[in-house]
Amino acid sequence: MNFKTLISTAAIATVLMVGNALAEDIAVTDVWARASAGMAKAGGIFMTLHNPATHEHTLVSAASDVAATVQLHTHTLVDGVMQMREVEGGIVVPAGETVMLQPGGYHVMLMGLHAPLKEGDTFPVTLTFDGGQVTTVDVQVLTPSAMNMGQAHMGQEHMKQAAPKGQEGHGHMPENAPHGH
Repeated sequence: MNFKTLISTAAIATVLMVGNALAEDIAVTDVWARASAGMAKAGGIFMTLHNPATHEHTLVSAASDVAATVQLHTHTLVDGVMQMREVEGGIVVPAGETVMLQPGGYHVMLMGLHAPLKEGDTFPVTLTFDGGQVTTVDVQVLTPSAMNMGQAHMGQEHMKQAAPKGQEGHGHMPENAPHGH
C-alpha cells in the first residue's frame, strides 16, 4: 500500500468513525402515530428524543413514503387561538436532555397521506439531524385516542418540550401538561 492510499483509507475510516459516533448520540424511542380518522389526509408522528452527548443536536427534517409531504411542526398560541405551524430551523435537543414530540406540541406532520394510517400497522420514518446524522425508525400506529406513550414511564423532570432553533427557552412543556411517573 502506498502512502497516498494509506492516507485515503485513514480519511475514510475517520469519516466513518465520526458518522458512527454521531449516530449513537441521539436515542429515538416511543415512536408512534395515531390511526387516521376516516379518510384523513394528514397525521402526526410522535416520539422521544434523548441526547446523552455533551453538545446539543437539532432534528432538522423527517421523511416517509406514507405521505406526499413530511414537515416538523408545532402548535403556537396566536391571538388566543392554537395554530399549527412548520418549525423553522429544526427542533433542538439540548445536551444531556430528553425532548418529547407529543400531541399539542412538537411533532412530525404527515400531509397528503397516500392511505389512511391503520391501527396495528408500522411504517418507517427517516430523521435527519444536524451534522448529517440520519436514522430510520419504525412508527407504530396506535388507536386514534392514543396519548403519548412515553408519558407513562417518564417523570416531568425528564420531559422537555423543545424550542425551535434560535428560540431556546421559549418552548418548555406547559406546567399543566399531562404526565405520569
